[in-house]
Amino acid sequence: MSTTDRRTVLQAAAALPIAVAASGTAFAQATDAASGVPAKAPAPKDVTRTLAHYLVTAQYDDLPANVRREGVRTLLNWVGVAIGGSHHQTVDIAVSALAPFSGPAQASLFGRRERFDIMNAAFINGVSSHIFDYDDTHLKTIIHPAGPVASAILALSELQPVSGKEFLNALVLGVETECRIGNSVYPNHYDVGWHITGTAGVFGSAAAVGKLLKLNEQQMVWALGLAASQPVGLRESFGSMNKSFNPGKAASNGIFAAMLASKNFTSSDGMIEAKRGWANAISTKQDYNEILGDLGKRYESTLNTYKPFACGIVMHPAIDAAIQLRNENRLTADQIERVDLKVHPLVIELTGKKTPREGLEGKFSIYHAVAVALVEGAGGEKQFSDRAVNDPTIVALRAKVNPVITPGIDAAQVDMTVVLKDGRQLHRYIEHAIGSVEKPMTDQQLETKFSDLADGIIPAPAIRRVMDACWNIENLPSAAEIAKMSVSA
Repeated sequence: MSTTDRRTVLQAAAALPIAVAASGTAFAQATDAASGVPAKAPAPKDVTRTLAHYLVTAQYDDLPANVRREGVRTLLNWVGVAIGGSHHQTVDIAVSALAPFSGPAQASLFGRRERFDIMNAAFINGVSSHIFDYDDTHLKTIIHPAGPVASAILALSELQPVSGKEFLNALVLGVETECRIGNSVYPNHYDVGWHITGTAGVFGSAAAVGKLLKLNEQQMVWALGLAASQPVGLRESFGSMNKSFNPGKAASNGIFAAMLASKNFTSSDGMIEAKRGWANAISTKQDYNEILGDLGKRYESTLNTYKPFACGIVMHPAIDAAIQLRNENRLTADQIERVDLKVHPLVIELTGKKTPREGLEGKFSIYHAVAVALVEGAGGEKQFSDRAVNDPTIVALRAKVNPVITPGIDAAQVDMTVVLKDGRQLHRYIEHAIGSVEKPMTDQQLETKFSDLADGIIPAPAIRRVMDACWNIENLPSAAEIAKMSVSA
């Protein structure tokens, strides 16, 4: 065959898929028209840019008082859990692994003495804040908002001047960005296995850092685009150290994106909404009104919640019910014949580990959570330790826990019946657990949680000073003071 003939054949072969695709598209359109079913509306072409415009123009003075207040509570809770988790084995390993490669000592590690470059510090602080699974939760999406955002901007605040007001504005905007983007693809995106705290959290980090770097609109578009190229986290990691890797990497990836964009490193202008962009690539659901609707009026940060129990959020109603029944009836493990739970399918899907052997696995075991709450009357970090999941009394009782998927039960609810050996049945239905939007933790409860987590890690007088600085963030000349006073002696 001559060179000319080969070229003709190859060109014809290359054109064939295009012709088939075109005819398929035409057939699909004709089918839609024949059936009378309207074709799917085209996605807006300006989602990324509209969001970027909002981010670069939004000011601290635009924030309603209740939004500022919840931003402050988010900060206080995050600092507490970051300090509390700072000496977990997971963090020790991360520090040891990354120390040889860390750059200049630019930023603090909460609860520790080491200082790392801002990207590695943000990563480690993000890991530390999530390792106990005790951090904040946006219940609409199960995103843990503060980890990716606060870890990034507190590290940045030690590199450049950032006032308390600038910091709080960036924190709220970052939380708003990741939760709105998360809303647009939840639950489909989460259901197939993505860990949405990492995949959406990187947008929050990039937005907040970009705000503090004073990016212009085009640079913010690029920062969001570079964030879209770095989704991180799969739900298969739950129960292992890898789960806390996800918000940590989202924090550092967001810094990476914003820093590159600040030097005019380009991206597509439609990386969120384009046909082959983030939302279409990682989800079968795309609701762009969740991103753009009522920007500056509806704040997802007001829906943020704080955990009273150090484990997966879907187990909180059961722990709440178990503690109430235990305390009211002075129950002991040897009195209990079995514990029946009516639950939502997500409870089994997320927390169905029947025989956890490590504390991290216990955080995703409804069997352990109920047993330990009935035995110890609590659900703090000590109840999800290696000690607790291997306690013989708790191990024996968790074999008597019987969760049953029940229609009509919401993921935020539980219907519990404790059957005793003497024939009595104790019942408790929880519609809204403590820590929910409907029954939020009080400021005093947040302070108690903070103090318990920080005790023995930072000096006792510093605990009060750090809490006061968090409450007073809006008046601090430098947000970096919070990071600097949150390290170990």
